[in-house]
Amino acid sequence: MFRITPGRRAILGAAVAAALTVSLSACGKESDTTSNTGAAPSAAADTSLADKVPADIKAGGKLVIGVDSTYAPNEFIDTDGKTVVGFDVDLFDAVGQKLGLTTEWQSATFDSIIPGVSTGKYNVGVSSFTINADRMKEVNMVSYFSAGTQWAAKTGATISPDDACGKKIAVQTATVQADDIAARSKKCTEAGKAKITVDQYQKQSDATNAVVTGKDEAMLADSPIVAYAVKQTSGQLALLGDIYDSAPYGYAVDKKQTEFAGLLAEAVKALITDGTYKTILDKWGVAAGAIDAPAVNPAA
Repeated sequence: MFRITPGRRAILGAAVAAALTVSLSACGKESDTTSNTGAAPSAAADTSLADKVPADIKAGGKLVIGVDSTYAPNEFIDTDGKTVVGFDVDLFDAVGQKLGLTTEWQSATFDSIIPGVSTGKYNVGVSSFTINADRMKEVNMVSYFSAGTQWAAKTGATISPDDACGKKIAVQTATVQADDIAARSKKCTEAGKAKITVDQYQKQSDATNAVVTGKDEAMLADSPIVAYAVKQTSGQLALLGDIYDSAPYGYAVDKKQTEFAGLLAEAVKALITDGTYKTILDKWGVAAGAIDAPAVNPAA
């Protein structure tokens, strides 16, 4: 999710409308809730890491996490209409387990999560946040995955990412892709061509649905999200062009909690070492984005 300040979403295809209804009913989830997507791999607690958990968090025994649960397969609402599931969820649940903590997932709009971390509403923001300089001014970012931007359109469409002038393009609000398409539109007008009509949506599922229904001609989002959308729409959508601008995803942690951010990086590294990390990525089909050296505020 690349986003400036996101990318993600619900099951699509024949069940697009139902999935979008489910995504609107998002609430929360405790990490021990079962999911129709299959049992999540569990991780053993590491006392050497658990001992470093800040006292206030340890006293509560859990991590409260802000998430935009509309970004399948990274974070989305399960078929029960309330449980947040996905690659990001499984992985961060395992991070919590390493630290001897449970997780409480609270659905929110993407652009409200980082402010919520800064005000203490959430301990962590986990929502496919692309690490960039703007975000690192607001919060600490802990890298755990790498993704790029990908385009998709209706199967058989002749549109090209490099020739979208005059087209209607769907994108999620406040994402890196929103900036990307705005810059492309500016290049169109500077070259004397028609601008790109950019339709921005709060939910990635709505952006995807706009392309499926023909309201928009193409969309762009984080590469694992677009690949998943293509799969879930059963041939209605197809990938356009190559993945570009690959960059790390990061967990968002309050600027005042740099040591805790470092602890999360240690927990991710422990999951890489014991194989849990690979198991989770393989489960969701996103192993291509694996990293081997999680870090706090890596160069973006």
